[in-house]
Amino acid sequence: MQNAITKVPFHGTAEQEQQLLAVIDRLKEQRGALMPILQEAQEIYGYLPIEVQKIIASGLNISLEEVYGVATFYSQFSLNPKGKYKVSVCLGTACYVKGSGEVYARLAKRLGIEGGECTADGRFSLEACRCIGACGLAPVLTINDEVYGRLVPDDIDKILEKYQDA
Repeated sequence: MQNAITKVPFHGTAEQEQQLLAVIDRLKEQRGALMPILQEAQEIYGYLPIEVQKIIASGLNISLEEVYGVATFYSQFSLNPKGKYKVSVCLGTACYVKGSGEVYARLAKRLGIEGGECTADGRFSLEACRCIGACGLAPVLTINDEVYGRLVPDDIDKILEKYQDA
């Protein structure tokens, strides 16, 4: 579930805001403009913080609630930034029965964030997925494009060490 509160403060630039305003101006007369505007806004910012949603609502002359409702309904949108290192733990059946829930819990505790959140330094974001197609290596997690398998919770510190200074 997405959370409207993020641990990472919003740092949008004037250039990003100008890009977003140009997108809104270009698309606002189109029927169903909200979806493509949200998609382009997420490309510009990487996610859809409340500050961006307010600009969109104002630009389309619709309520913030309507923008928020669409942004939270579709899984393609994220209200929280993604970290430099995107950690995804498989919670599909094969991984879960082999302990991925405990691996996920250890990661959340170690990083100090919940699923869908990003660490305050912007280094790590955490999410769960249903299957990455590596059931033979269960339980599995990925960090960006790197796959780690046959995990136990005690593996987490060593794995994260690799990314601390990178």
